[in-house]
Amino acid sequence: MPNNKDEDGLVALVFNKKETEIRSQQQQLVESLHKILGSNQTLTVNVEGVKTMPDDQTEIVIYVVERSPNGTSRRVPATTLYAHFEQANIKTQLQQLGVTLTMARTELSPAQIKQLLQHPPAGVDPIIWEQAKVDNPDSEKLIPVPMVGFKELLRRLKVQDQMTKQHQTRLDIISEDISELQKNQTTTMAKIAQYKRKLMDLSHRTLQVLIKQEIQRKSGYAIQADEEQLRVQLDTIQCELNAPTQFKGRLNELMSQIRMQNHFGAVRSEERYYIDADLLQEIKQHLKQQQEGLSHLISIIKDDLEDIKLIEHGLNESIPVRGGVFS
Repeated sequence: MPNNKDEDGLVALVFNKKETEIRSQQQQLVESLHKILGSNQTLTVNVEGVKTMPDDQTEIVIYVVERSPNGTSRRVPATTLYAHFEQANIKTQLQQLGVTLTMARTELSPAQIKQLLQHPPAGVDPIIWEQAKVDNPDSEKLIPVPMVGFKELLRRLKVQDQMTKQHQTRLDIISEDISELQKNQTTTMAKIAQYKRKLMDLSHRTLQVLIKQEIQRKSGYAIQADEEQLRVQLDTIQCELNAPTQFKGRLNELMSQIRMQNHFGAVRSEERYYIDADLLQEIKQHLKQQQEGLSHLISIIKDDLEDIKLIEHGLNESIPVRGGVFS
């Protein structure tokens, strides 16, 4: 249900044109509407919003401001402006501009809401209407509206699809804005850190200048009581810092640990390998077995060579020597 009052004077005009075309011709449309209102100089047409509708249609919400001779102004009530647009001759002129539908954006009175809810629309079963009222998730803001026919269902589906696209577009814009803000925040934080360092540096320099100035100003004067008190406080702080369990002792201890870590790291950087005693014994046993095998093979080869020599000697002795006298 709309929540605008009649005094707000909002009237919606649905044009059979695309949003880009409407926005490019917005000033001409405002002037044409002003002419339709009679070109009255006391009336001013204002555009409240432009919204894309399905089927290449666009909705423009307007209101008209009327200025009185005494200098005050007021908005023309929405019902009055709607009634003017619904006149036959005015409606024809609006159709020539491309207007297909005119609606007054006014909230319903309690009596109108009660009348709508008590009497089911034409063609709707009373039981279904009662169930629709029970299923209403927010009776303060919503009211059941019947959809008759597939054409109305298709229109509702297109409207929902259009709203989904608009929501997604808005989410994309918000996401880009968030990314830009995050970049700006990172840049700002870096600048803040830079300015903090610069401020600390300037503070130290200012303190050094003040120290030198104070030394020159107090040159030749005896030590005063407040200065003696400051010296005692500084000596106390120095003793606390130099105490074994305080910051200086802890720093020395940390430095010693860092040196030890560096020393151990340098020692560990040298590559050294150590073989386990059991593994070394296994390696020796394996090499010994290999040596014994090689010695056994050598002895076999030597025996075979002796046998070959013996065979050759026997063959040489068994060959007969033939001899005779030739006459």
